[in-house]
Amino acid sequence: MEKNKKKQGIGFFEKYLTVWVLLCMAAGILIGKILPAVPDFLGRFEYAQISIPIALLIWIMIYPMMMKVDFQSIKNVRKNPQGLLISSGTSWLIKPFLMFGLATFFFYVVFKNLIPADIAKNYVAGAVLLGAAPCTAMVFVWSNLTKGDPAHTLVQVAVNDLIILVAFVPIVSFLLDVNDMFVPWDTLFVSIVLFVVIPLIGGALTRSIVIKKNGVQYFNENFVSKFDGITTAGLLLTLIIIFTFQGDAILSNPIHVLLIAVPLILQNVITAAFAYIMCKVCKQPHGIAAPAALIGASDFFELAVAVAIALYGPTSPVVLVCTVGVLTEVPVMLILVNVVNRTKGWFGK
Repeated sequence: MEKNKKKQGIGFFEKYLTVWVLLCMAAGILIGKILPAVPDFLGRFEYAQISIPIALLIWIMIYPMMMKVDFQSIKNVRKNPQGLLISSGTSWLIKPFLMFGLATFFFYVVFKNLIPADIAKNYVAGAVLLGAAPCTAMVFVWSNLTKGDPAHTLVQVAVNDLIILVAFVPIVSFLLDVNDMFVPWDTLFVSIVLFVVIPLIGGALTRSIVIKKNGVQYFNENFVSKFDGITTAGLLLTLIIIFTFQGDAILSNPIHVLLIAVPLILQNVITAAFAYIMCKVCKQPHGIAAPAALIGASDFFELAVAVAIALYGPTSPVVLVCTVGVLTEVPVMLILVNVVNRTKGWFGK
């Protein structure tokens, strides 16, 4: 088992991610207002509607995450198939459609008088992209904070990465079509290849080569940690660039950020509760129930942001929803971690 997972807790950067996102928001908006030539210049570097600078930064973020995935762990699926079915079913059969339903209800009905219909449609699309992408990176941190079964967490992350390859495009396409949004299938497929397939293959090859040369312990305790700073820098720079494009939308409708957060947070909470209760009903141990709940609740916001930009461009309201997901996820997940830890007694010893 990966030894560093036992020692791992939430780092300073991850703990205060919401603060960093707010600072990036402020920095991006200021750059966009004071130096409008910057977003104009960055906007020139596009290929097939994909922003090349943002694509490079997202690769920097996603590649280290993919290195952490041990596909050898999939052979352990048979050890707890029921727990895996609950977490996978929650992530792929419940979460995307719940997010779509909540976003539709709030943006079209509850906030009808606050959000114009054309903007609401874009906000629903952003929520769809978040809901269809279960988290594959921070899950390790949340599981560790709840003393979740590390083997189950590894298996679930590996399975989710494989399911994304075949389920993300049809689910997103179907829900966006229901939302009456045009879906350029070619761009959607290119996005998955760029932001999932390539980093997944690269991460797997890197993991295999390094472990073969230096061993698993070196890989887990020394090699992967070298990329932490690079990943952090990639995320912060990506957010700053995004907010240089989103500045006008935020300044003209600042209340929209709070409105967007409502269905996103509710989805996190409801999905976690569903998986957690199902594990209780099915008599799963707490070490399985905890990561199952947190895996289902969290989002692969890096992928959502990348696909949103590829499909609709960095100035789209769709992208704003995905970045609000970055803003809300960490504080919500920390609250859920606290609840899961406090209710450990429900599952016995």
